[in-house]
Amino acid sequence: MTTSQHPPASDPTHLTAPSRDALQLIAEGVTQVAGFGVAAISVARDDCTMQVVAVAGSEEARRSLEGARTPIITLMEEIAVADDWGLLKFVPHERLDLPDGEWGWVPDIEPIDAPDAWHPLDLLVAPLSDADGVLRGMLTMDLPTDGRRPGAQQRRMLQVYAEQAGRAVVTALEREALAEQVRLAEAARAVIRHASSHLALEDVLGECQAALAQGFRAGGVWVQTFGEEHQRSAALYAAHHDVPEMDPEVSALAEAVAHRSWDAQRAFVFSVAHPDPVGLLELSAEQRRLVTDFLERIGVGSLLFVPLGAGRDCVGNLVLTRPVGDRGWTETEAAAALDVGHDLGRAVLNARTFEREHLLVQELQTLDGYKSQLIATVSHELKNPLTTVLGHLEILESVDVAPPVRTSLSAMERGARRLARVADDLLLLARMDDPTNTVQRRAVDLRSVVDDVVDLNAVSASMRELTVRVEAPNGRVVAMGDPDELDRVLTNLLSNAVKYSPDGGTIVVNLDRHADEVVLTCSDEGLGISEDDQEQLFTEFFRSSNPEAVAQPGTGLGLAIVQRIVRRHGGRIEVESELGRGSTFRVLLPAA
Repeated sequence: MTTSQHPPASDPTHLTAPSRDALQLIAEGVTQVAGFGVAAISVARDDCTMQVVAVAGSEEARRSLEGARTPIITLMEEIAVADDWGLLKFVPHERLDLPDGEWGWVPDIEPIDAPDAWHPLDLLVAPLSDADGVLRGMLTMDLPTDGRRPGAQQRRMLQVYAEQAGRAVVTALEREALAEQVRLAEAARAVIRHASSHLALEDVLGECQAALAQGFRAGGVWVQTFGEEHQRSAALYAAHHDVPEMDPEVSALAEAVAHRSWDAQRAFVFSVAHPDPVGLLELSAEQRRLVTDFLERIGVGSLLFVPLGAGRDCVGNLVLTRPVGDRGWTETEAAAALDVGHDLGRAVLNARTFEREHLLVQELQTLDGYKSQLIATVSHELKNPLTTVLGHLEILESVDVAPPVRTSLSAMERGARRLARVADDLLLLARMDDPTNTVQRRAVDLRSVVDDVVDLNAVSASMRELTVRVEAPNGRVVAMGDPDELDRVLTNLLSNAVKYSPDGGTIVVNLDRHADEVVLTCSDEGLGISEDDQEQLFTEFFRSSNPEAVAQPGTGLGLAIVQRIVRRHGGRIEVESELGRGSTFRVLLPAA
């Protein structure tokens, strides 16, 4: 087999077992029937080499040839001077001009004494092409049993075997490509499955590592991410390797190459022999040296460099490595890895979005806690001086003063009491937002609460000639909760109804039970609330845009407190209102 060859790879064929067996049978047929002592079948590989995958007739030849690769361009140069025997190409040894050390396996025989004697350096091959004329393999024969170059009849027989070998090689390569696609599709699905089941970036990359290493048969795997100032680079490597140490120059080069690769939508293969893949990246001499030194330092034969991204954004790179002596990367693997780069890029972006949202939630929670603490502190600090002011105003009420002074004292008292109500409401609101302040639940008879609240508001209602009607079933209506807080709910609702109802109107307080809920309803015939105002009705310090409502004194905290209390009790509050036609507030609470 006088062809120039590279040493066998660690994985000599990576064909499926049925494909190898079929090619081996054809090679054995050439040695057993067609009259040749040695036959070999090679297949074309993506790295432009022809790899020997089946050898028959000689154990010595099999050990020397199986897995060996020969550049296709070298084979074609040798065949260019061949005699054309149809599918067969014969190159007499005197036409071959190969340097010493590039002859491959040469049989140890002496030619017979005949004009058509077979010389050990003669070359007989059959290029195997598919239906489109693309070279897919090669059938090579050596050591004819009669020691002679084949005659016409033997050539016809070899032609038949060459046709069979061609069909078998095409079938084997198609089967290999299909198996490769299925394997890589499984790897891609595993990556997507692992990536979509996690939200944290570290978990996404960690879970994908094993699937990538197994699916792509990679010795090492790592991922570098970039694109955001607060994001540190993340690196992963296969379990039996260390995380590679990257110099700042190498890391910067990787980022630059990732952006170029993403723009080109290609995955690139780097090796010591090819530090700038096909020159497409246009790396400088210094950059190529960085690549070569890095590969040699980490002991990698080749690496598949895959950009990660989504849309226009390149967010990182995925690197898959194979050790020195292992097979190279196929176009199918590069295409599948690029698809994984898209999926993993989206997962990285999703994880970053989640991390940003998580940080934002933490900041909002901190801010909300600070707000509650500030409100509680300010309210508490207001209470002490207001208590002092009101106390001294009460003392001054017993003192005879001029009418103008009395008027001023009354105004001061009204203002102080209003401030005291604001402070009380703020303190209550802060308690409602305090997660440590849990509801002390017990059975509460809401009918009793309703009667008490109606009595407390009776004077205010009578001054406005308002009718307050209570509709409730006979007997107790019991809910689970804190009696003081539930009292505050009805107090705020009823006082609002009294405040915003026209003189002589009617207010209805209805209490009932439906299934597992107690329903408390407060209806009035007052000003009503616009749809726009209803959207913000339970917001702290919100005051209606209705001028008539704004004219009434209030803190804008009453309904916000009502909603907080209802939610703390596991209930909900509903409102139905229309401008000029009154409002109905409905509170639903878990029944005891």
